[in-house]
Amino acid sequence: MSGVPAIAAEDATVVLDDTVLLAPTTFEVMPGEFRCLTGSNGSGKTTLLRAFLGSRRLTDGAVLVRGETVDMGRPRHRRSVASLVDPVPVARDMTLHEQVTLVAASWYGNTATTAERAEEVVGRLGLTALAGRFPSQLSSGQLQLFNLALTLVRPADVVLLDEPERHLDTDRVDLVATLLAERAEQGTAFLVATHEPVMVDACDGVVELG
Repeated sequence: MSGVPAIAAEDATVVLDDTVLLAPTTFEVMPGEFRCLTGSNGSGKTTLLRAFLGSRRLTDGAVLVRGETVDMGRPRHRRSVASLVDPVPVARDMTLHEQVTLVAASWYGNTATTAERAEEVVGRLGLTALAGRFPSQLSSGQLQLFNLALTLVRPADVVLLDEPERHLDTDRVDLVATLLAERAEQGTAFLVATHEPVMVDACDGVVELG
């Protein structure tokens, strides 16, 4: 395991109009670790995730990706970090399978391995029977799994997720938690904002905000 954290926060703070959106927060997530962000609503979980994506500016402190200040203008940072924090753009006239394969191909190229990666993540998330459907034909829970498939099919050193259990039945939450833990064992670092005890039980440690 590398000695450099995959991501780290150093007194990361966000204040807006005298309102504290994120109190000073310090932690690190090493490669291969699955960490959960917990805390009450308004404690800054989503704010912190967006700071790691560069879409929320810090008032003080720093957030780092592989030892460097976050800058998604850098190709290596864009390749390193995958996320499901804000809604994923989807095409209404492409099937689930077509869109997951397209995202895989955009990162891996149009190869047999690309198709295998797409089929694997669709299968692991229990979506194979729905692969020929369009987004408008999916339930809210199925759409959440589809968004997770679009996020997890691409290469990433770090994956940031905001309440991946949203809209999911209990058995699907178990499935997702198990998949994240397995991916972490393969070297990916996960930071997951969650209220779900199943996620917390599956992770390697908790960062509690607020």
